[in-house]
Amino acid sequence: MFRMWCKIINNNRLVNDTTIEDASDLNRTRKIYAALSAACQQFDLPVPIWLNSNIEEFKKTSKTRFRADSFIEKIPFDYLEIHVIEEDIC
Repeated sequence: MFRMWCKIINNNRLVNDTTIEDASDLNRTRKIYAALSAACQQFDLPVPIWLNSNIEEFKKTSKTRFRADSFIEKIPFDYLEIHVIEEDIC
């Protein structure tokens, strides 16, 4: 089972969060994109743009923060954080 925790943080406080689960046969990258899209749909947010800094951070720690510069529209919070908390074991 693949699970990703997505949370909205504002003023160092958790405003909203969700855990997205995916048991499909998609590869890891596609599961991450699908989970991010599902979370943004639940939060009624546009899907953020992956900047190079997000990619590098995610490669190292399996988590990253999307700040205002990753969104096309203005966001009413400090950042959206995603964190892979469980992955399929091959």
